[in-house]
Amino acid sequence: MKVAVPREVAAGERRVALIPAEVQKLAKLGVEVAMQAGAGATCFHTDEAYRAAGATVVEDKGGLLAEANLLLKVQPPTLEEVDALPEGAAVVSLFQPLESRELLARYTARHLSGFALEYIPRTTLAQAMDVLSSQATVAGYKAVLMAADRLPQFFPMLMTAAGMIQPATCLVIGAGVAGLQAIATARRLGAVVEVSDVRKAAKEEALSLGATFLEVDAEVDAATTGGYAKEVSEAYKQKQQALLAAHAQRANLIITTALIFGRPAPKIVSEAMVAGMAPGSVIVDLAAERGGNCTLTVPGEEVERHGVRIVGYTDLPSRLAVHASQMWSRNMLNLLKHLTHDGAFKFDLHDEITRGCLITHGGEVVQESVSAALAGEA
Repeated sequence: MKVAVPREVAAGERRVALIPAEVQKLAKLGVEVAMQAGAGATCFHTDEAYRAAGATVVEDKGGLLAEANLLLKVQPPTLEEVDALPEGAAVVSLFQPLESRELLARYTARHLSGFALEYIPRTTLAQAMDVLSSQATVAGYKAVLMAADRLPQFFPMLMTAAGMIQPATCLVIGAGVAGLQAIATARRLGAVVEVSDVRKAAKEEALSLGATFLEVDAEVDAATTGGYAKEVSEAYKQKQQALLAAHAQRANLIITTALIFGRPAPKIVSEAMVAGMAPGSVIVDLAAERGGNCTLTVPGEEVERHGVRIVGYTDLPSRLAVHASQMWSRNMLNLLKHLTHDGAFKFDLHDEITRGCLITHGGEVVQESVSAALAGEA
């Protein structure tokens, strides 16, 4: 099997889908890897390092793709990249099929096996392949560092000759992978951390990291079987708003991470809550790519509203490209091990992981939830 890894072309994307360490491991499995020249440059992996690991480095992108059995990327491929692939090849990348209809149609028209990495099941077996979790770890860490850089005060409590400095208070909304890393990072920097989440399991995890858990309703558990959160009732939302508004008033920074799979991000931080925060406070909205948890978030931008800085950047993992790429590459190694045998691309359509993330195959949409959503629109 020949795997092609081109340079990422999406604006601001600095990650690469495979680093030399994993190229070497794939070579031992009989998988050939071809890299476009300069593909790893933005995260400091040279063409020479890829060659030393056993990869072929190709200058011509068209030739690279024309010889590929599998295209491996971080961001979704462009239509030009898809058209350059042999018919029946496979693509492994982020995808968002219900929001990328033209790309989805091109996949089916060209009989491509299209794998969407964001659809990898949240199971123990698939954990080592889960790019959403690995990249959320990076984002949660980076979010706190960005907040600390912008906050005009210390994070930790300090005893000084000029008197005692009170610690910053950090409110984390959503205690998934990104939220837990944000909690841990803020605590390491010395902040007092408060946490809100609609899933019962999040309470124990937050407490174990030294945070205070803000419980809206002890009887409600909005966790899904895949570990995501689901929509809560209007009554719950009203209680949540009242509780968070009170705590937001004394928070110096808020990190929001709340997402519902396949849906726009829930609006949790209202304009009134922002207006109630002290001037100079900071909000980092990790749900910005899905519209944001804060009603004032502008995806991809940093704005100031009511004296509060609101960071809505959507490329936080890419801002730590070295380790983000390392983690992504390890995820890809584990996924390709699962999808190949003796160096050949062989996958079981009945396998739970394959069934979860394989969107198109043989000219059809085969992923159940995507197919159902398309049928519902017909």
